[in-house]
Amino acid sequence: MTNVSQIIPVPEQFSDIAPYSDLEFNQKLSHLVKEPGFEHAVKYAMPSGMDYPAYAAQLLQVHSQNEFQQKIMWPFLEMLAKRTTMGITIGGLDNIRTDCNYTFLTNHRDIVLDASFLNLNFLRNGLQTTEIAIGNNLLIYDWITDLVKLNKSFIVKRDVRMIEALKAAKQLSGYIHFAVTQKKQSIWVAQREGRAKDSNDLTQESLVKMLALGGNGSVRENLQEINITPVSISYELDPNDYLKAREFLMRRRNPEFRKSQRDDLFAMETGLMQQKGRVHFEVSTPISGKLAEFGSEDKSEVVKYTCGLIDTAIHSGYHIFPSNYISYDEVNNCSRFKEMYSEKDMSDFDAYINGQLDKVDAEIADITAEERTFMRVKMLEMYANPLKNKLVATRRR
Repeated sequence: MTNVSQIIPVPEQFSDIAPYSDLEFNQKLSHLVKEPGFEHAVKYAMPSGMDYPAYAAQLLQVHSQNEFQQKIMWPFLEMLAKRTTMGITIGGLDNIRTDCNYTFLTNHRDIVLDASFLNLNFLRNGLQTTEIAIGNNLLIYDWITDLVKLNKSFIVKRDVRMIEALKAAKQLSGYIHFAVTQKKQSIWVAQREGRAKDSNDLTQESLVKMLALGGNGSVRENLQEINITPVSISYELDPNDYLKAREFLMRRRNPEFRKSQRDDLFAMETGLMQQKGRVHFEVSTPISGKLAEFGSEDKSEVVKYTCGLIDTAIHSGYHIFPSNYISYDEVNNCSRFKEMYSEKDMSDFDAYINGQLDKVDAEIADITAEERTFMRVKMLEMYANPLKNKLVATRRR
């Protein structure tokens, strides 16, 4: 992929959401390393006893986004992969051409690491990393905004007033089209706002409608222009599974329950630092060719067709682990996939689930046996749904 992203200046209308340019890089980085919150986060994520002043001095020797990715993020992500996974793999790289740029659209499992681990795979294989879409609801502190914009992230404005929502959507879509077609920069975006708590991954029509706002052609032509390429993300274990089950319980108790910023921050920390087992990415073929063949120009039909293409590609690309097979059989009270896991797999996964549920019990003292069973079922559904969807998608293809 040709990288001219630092040569093309970003138009003023995108400046508040775009990543920092290399011209801004050193000033913003110099400010960031002085932030106590950033220092705390670095010490939390890095091995104990690390010398922060020496690390900050190393950071200040970096002068561009690409250098930051190569010298800082790559070794950090390799360290994180070694500490918190049993290996990260990728398939479908033959679907990526180095002379093209892409809108990589994925399912969403982890707040931080979905895009980061995808970029790690690209770094390992000598490919250009993506710019990353990140919701401003996660930018709890100013230093987090600086960090993500230094690290090739652009901002998605969430929870804006209805009168401003269309303006924000047009700005975001315009920037994505600009990044892909003029900056020659691939981007990453999740298929929906937030994570699917039950791992039943479905593309939001509102996302596709937003992507089609940029460009100067029809809805179909505008979607073709940004070269949408679905990518499936599969985690053997989800460190946040018990937090999602807890949220299901809290909403069951109180339908008005809303997570706090503290909850989001803790979920980010948990996803970063806890064990994920094996992780796999599968890159599908771009959908532009199938969009070009679609006969209708009706906006709603094009949007629905696009969502269907993305969903089928993502569902078909899941890597299925023993945890998925075990959960599917337990949820459906069957032994359809008993050949795909051992007795040890079952006992290990059962112990894992119980250990995760114990974390909720330790926090909420009045959980009943019935509520614990409810949360267990919700957790099993999280692991069963990728297999359930893959079975449907592979029959459809």
